[in-house]
Amino acid sequence: MRSVLLGAPGSGKGTQAGIISERLGIAHVASGDLFREAVSRRDEVGMQAKSYMDKGLLVPDEITIRMILERIAVPDCAKGFILDGFPRTLEQAEALDVALEGRGQAIDRVFYIEVDTDELVRRLSGRFICRGCQTPYNEVSQPPKVAGRCDRCGGDLYQRHDDLPETVRKRIEVYFAETAPLIGYYKEAGKLVEINGEGEIDEIGERLIAALPQDCNGNSG
Repeated sequence: MRSVLLGAPGSGKGTQAGIISERLGIAHVASGDLFREAVSRRDEVGMQAKSYMDKGLLVPDEITIRMILERIAVPDCAKGFILDGFPRTLEQAEALDVALEGRGQAIDRVFYIEVDTDELVRRLSGRFICRGCQTPYNEVSQPPKVAGRCDRCGGDLYQRHDDLPETVRKRIEVYFAETAPLIGYYKEAGKLVEINGEGEIDEIGERLIAALPQDCNGNSG
């Protein structure tokens, strides 16, 4: 199964992509990991991507898609894959479809994890970092034993600007503005499956597993 997992920041899509990958024995292809790996290898594509990232610019679609295509050509993707973090825009989705069609392939299923905006803000704005050892915490899912103090070194916890509620809300607004056409695109193609992303991690995972095609999971419908 070739699939895509969509979800706003804070929706937990990375965690759920890992669950599906393990359950089905297919590759979890996370675009963020691909960028970091390419840059660390210092190959042609990686250095091209780095030149944009160093300037704080978005990496052009043609470079990103090339990285994705190179990754899904690796043997561990032969049985299928789940894309996490890509595509992000309608243009990327269309380009991906064209590239896959050239290989005689196509995206089979697209899962969209839906979470209320207020819940996303609550999850993301609960993130804190230790000033000393940089250990991350979350007031919602991973709170420190003592409020404001790091469990490991006792250092002060602080909140980055990106995790302040007003900044988080803006990030989410941008995501929805970019992704709305993408959701419509896959819905029109009959490939979109909407998943309730609120609740415990295991509960959300079971909803995703239940939504898998019958030939992927004998227990799914």
